[in-house]
Amino acid sequence: MILRNIAIRHGRKALAAPLRLSQFRTLSTETSTLEASIDNHNKQTNSLEATLNSLHLTRNFTPPQKKKARDPNATSVAKDFQAYNHIKRRTANLGSVIPKHYEPYQLIINPPAPKDITLELLMASQSHLGHATQLWNPANQRYIYGIRQGIHIISLEETAAHLRRCAKVVEGVAYHGGLILFVGTRAGQDSAVVKAASLAKGCHLFNRWVAGSITNGDQILAKCAIKAVDANDEVVAGYEDKLLSWKALKPDLVVCLNPLENYILLHECGLHNIPTIGVIDTDADPTWVTYPIPANDDSLRCIQLIAGVLGRAGEEGQRKRLEAAKEGIVTWLPPPDLGEPVTAESRARAAAEKAAAKKRGANSS
Repeated sequence: MILRNIAIRHGRKALAAPLRLSQFRTLSTETSTLEASIDNHNKQTNSLEATLNSLHLTRNFTPPQKKKARDPNATSVAKDFQAYNHIKRRTANLGSVIPKHYEPYQLIINPPAPKDITLELLMASQSHLGHATQLWNPANQRYIYGIRQGIHIISLEETAAHLRRCAKVVEGVAYHGGLILFVGTRAGQDSAVVKAASLAKGCHLFNRWVAGSITNGDQILAKCAIKAVDANDEVVAGYEDKLLSWKALKPDLVVCLNPLENYILLHECGLHNIPTIGVIDTDADPTWVTYPIPANDDSLRCIQLIAGVLGRAGEEGQRKRLEAAKEGIVTWLPPPDLGEPVTAESRARAAAEKAAAKKRGANSS
């Protein structure tokens, strides 16, 4: 009750008290200050426009500057190049000589010739490494030089001699127009086989050998195309009808780079008296092939070297054959059953002979 009376009493006093002059000024809406600020803004805008106009009238445009002439004393590209050549000539004889090093692709791109065979090259190709002594074949005893750490070492002199002999065989077959087949079915041997076949103008095989391709070639190779060529390796027309019923061709020489995996191929070649060349390791039988080459058949570098040498030998034989053909010497004989090519003149001659024979038969009757 006391608190309520105090609030009523003080509230009435606050409402009854007169307001001060400062409070009335706060609640008033005078515009004098706003008008003064607007006038000041207009004056500043006018002064800024006057300044810009004066700058626009008094501004001077400078003409574009011309490019400076090239300094004749400045160093040019030609002078730098001349200085480089001078330094190169003066310092060409300085430094050390880099010895020959092994480049794997060189045996494929540029294989060595038979005359380039050396014992150092064969050893660098790991041709002397054989298999463990427990795996050796006694027939290879004449090719083994010794034993080191339980591994047979192949005599590189035997390898070089047999490789040169096989190169002579390949060259002779190519010179007489024979068909050479290069076979290498292990991983990584495809490039060497293809390169050797292209050099010797022969055939290549780097996939699995199909059994019966020689003994039953008329059935397996019946769809293979055959063409007749002359001494200059140019296709001769007129034999198309005869070649349709021609038997499948057989190679005149087979070069096998891995005989252990291609025993069936070597057996078929033996049945048809086809000479063979093979890389014989210490665990293989040299009697499987006609011309063995004792070497390491597990080394890809050794296989590339042997294939390249034999390919170069075939290339040399083909070159000699073509040179002899240009002089009119034919180093090979065509098959006796081939006969003459069928041309328009031969057909007309045959028709005339047939008509004459028919006429003679009619007169005799």
